[in-house]
Amino acid sequence: MSRADSRGILFDLDGTLVDSLPDIIDSFLYAFPANGLQAPTYAQVRALIGLPLDIMYAEFAPQHVPALCASYREHYPLNFHRNSRPYPGVLELLHTLRERGYLLAVATTKKSPMARRFVDAMGLGTVLHHVQGTDDFPHKPAPDVLLRALAALGTQGLWMVGDTSLDLRAGKAAGLRTYGVTWGTHPVEELIRETPDELQPDLNRLLEHLPPLS
Repeated sequence: MSRADSRGILFDLDGTLVDSLPDIIDSFLYAFPANGLQAPTYAQVRALIGLPLDIMYAEFAPQHVPALCASYREHYPLNFHRNSRPYPGVLELLHTLRERGYLLAVATTKKSPMARRFVDAMGLGTVLHHVQGTDDFPHKPAPDVLLRALAALGTQGLWMVGDTSLDLRAGKAAGLRTYGVTWGTHPVEELIRETPDELQPDLNRLLEHLPPLS
């Protein structure tokens, strides 16, 4: 398949398509008192968003990672929808890209079953062609989850859109152009260091790069 035939656009999920940080961090912090441990601060947890759950917990309580992960996985599926909402304009943008002929996928650090459940709950399931979680293979910034998403779409990729340095590094490793959004998790200064092709406060500029396919 030539580059001209490429139609794949990949999106991170949390902090990129959906403003989900409060629910994630609330569940993350919940696990500490549930296991008799002192919780870190909100800011300390926020800095690690985008990494796998076990690696995040290992930063604070390496001897208790299995128990903390179990508590999170008990709490989050019951509470993930309380404050999470798609960012303004996201649903409309996905509809437009789909109508223009692009194939759209999520490439997230979440496990696939939870990611699909989350996408559906946020009303995005009908406009995405595929939802790819990180299931027992290397996580971002490795490109594995992106490459698997593109394989599922059956096309080469054009852009990786994300809110963290991990997303942008994974996109580059997969050979994609990278689009950083500043409304998510990592501060602008950190995103700038990754030299994305675009760094914007919203997703509107993406449409300028992606005209209708003939």
